Amino acid sequence: MKLTDAINTLGTNEVIRIAEDIAREIGIDWNDGSRFVFTVIANDVGRAPGNIGGKNDDERAVIKKWLNKYKSGYEGRASQRVSNPPGTVADPIIEKIIGTRIPDLTDDDLAKITYAHRLGMSAENILGLILEEYLSDNLQANGWHCAWGETVKAVDFVNEDGRLLQIKNRSNSENSSSSSVRDGTVIEKWYRIKADRIEYMWDTLNNLCNTTHLSEEGFVQFVKDTLTSNPNCLAVEQGNSWDSN
Repeated sequence: MKLTDAINTLGTNEVIRIAEDIAREIGIDWNDGSRFVFTVIANDVGRAPGNIGGKNDDERAVIKKWLNKYKSGYEGRASQRVSNPPGTVADPIIEKIIGTRIPDLTDDDLAKITYAHRLGMSAENILGLILEEYLSDNLQANGWHCAWGETVKAVDFVNEDGRLLQIKNRSNSENSSSSSVRDGTVIEKWYRIKADRIEYMWDTLNNLCNTTHLSEEGFVQFVKDTLTSNPNCLAVEQGNSWDSN
């Protein structure tokens, strides 16, 4: 059974009642966000992730899987996660290409370029998680709750008043699902920075969320605080060009 089938079978009120019961069993504070996030999919099954549930699952099992997905997303937020270094090795030909084009580069220069490129990709991989947590910390008082673990399709935050919000880091990273409309509900969209120039969009988000305190300066400080308190959020490969060991 899929989660969508369970919702359709049980109906909104019963599926919410069971979810609250299971949340209590597995240590989720139902009133700290999960209630509002789950209510979105309970009221609109089209928002439920389609990949939750297997042939041997009953209604309680698939609801529990959703709650565990939400819990894992929350527990794996940027301030708590331990990231893994890239699982692949660098292709040596890349240094040959760059070295041939810029022959004045030394072998050490080329090694640093390789490691810096891979480190930059790792940083990009966690950027969305850091942005998500910054917004969660700063918007919960305004009724916005993060859909941790991608537990609502095409939605990153839900408001207690029913509004839905998808966030992206850059203007060119939006996808077609962000424009989806169901039952007359539009997913509001926001991105942090324009892709073709350095222009931040915090004023837009402040207006959308009825706040004044979100800013690039605040986000930068949050990034620094997060990486200072949890350096393992960003994996650094052993043997890199700056490793003093």
